Amino acid sequence: MKTSLKTAFFLIVFGLMVIGTVPVKAQCAQCAAQVETNSKNGGMAAKGLNNGIMFLLAAPYLAVGVIGIIWYKKYRRKNVDMNIRSEKLNLN
Repeated sequence: MKTSLKTAFFLIVFGLMVIGTVPVKAQCAQCAAQVETNSKNGGMAAKGLNNGIMFLLAAPYLAVGVIGIIWYKKYRRKNVDMNIRSEKLNLN
């Protein structure tokens, strides 16, 4: 397949996936009712729930970042001799 045909196919599939999304409620009915009641009465349960969701969202990114930093520091090359010749190259 040519590159342009592959790109067009990818864009069509991606567009269909984006168009085909359906909004859903990710909480069970009991949790949603409890948070809604609490927030109407001036409670902070909704804020705590949102903070918990953000914490759970950030944890995998932080774990991957820490592993990446450790890998970089452990496996990077130090004091590598390039062995480049000192004589000039003739490109003619």
